[in-house]
Amino acid sequence: MTQNQNNAHADEAPPPTSSALRRLSLSARPRATKANLLAALLALLLGFAVATQVHQNQSAGLETLRQSDLLNILDNATNEASRLDQSARELQATRDQLISGSSSGASAIEAAQQRLDALGILAGTARAHGPGIRMTITDPAGKVTFPLLLDAIQELRDAGAEAIQVNDVRIVASSHFGPRASGIEIDGKNVNQPYTITAIADPATMASAMEIPGGLSENVRQLGATISIAQEQDVTVGALHTLSAPRYARPVPVSAPATP
Repeated sequence: MTQNQNNAHADEAPPPTSSALRRLSLSARPRATKANLLAALLALLLGFAVATQVHQNQSAGLETLRQSDLLNILDNATNEASRLDQSARELQATRDQLISGSSSGASAIEAAQQRLDALGILAGTARAHGPGIRMTITDPAGKVTFPLLLDAIQELRDAGAEAIQVNDVRIVASSHFGPRASGIEIDGKNVNQPYTITAIADPATMASAMEIPGGLSENVRQLGATISIAQEQDVTVGALHTLSAPRYARPVPVSAPATP
């Protein structure tokens, strides 16, 4: 055997014995020390606390409300569902009439007129009457600001109001509110207190929406003002909104009939 071969055999490590492998396996195993047990216990407690907090956050929305508040919310949801169902049935009936064409062009003309009337009410260019509420806010100290009045309009719309009037100003989609020295400005018109808001929709639904805890009535009373809500079976929204001429848009001219 040469010198190089002797050196090669000398560099090779002896194979590990079974006892050495067993000691290595035992040293790699996790040891059940007090620190490891304490860390595991803390991890379990933390996971339980997180799960409990998530469950409380998910269920605290309605559990904290009083029974009367829950009944109001349920009534509002029921009334809104009934109103939507009625609207859906009316639209389906109109569709069926238009498809069948049983009344020649009478059904189409009637549907077009109803649509025109509805658009006139939404645009504020037509008077409207029907069941609704008349809400009066008296604010001698001048604490009611235009954001609160705007919140009242938004809450009424959420409750299904189809036509709204504040004093003698018709509220439409483009209405804007702002401050003025002597009161509140709506669409450039001065509106002074007492603020009388007339809205047409289901009276009970709108009245309940105004009395929800943390809603309009509570905010008004916190400012030292008074609010009264009268439910009526026939109120009139008579103020009209003046349409402004468009600055850039122009109607498409009707094409002349083609000559043969």
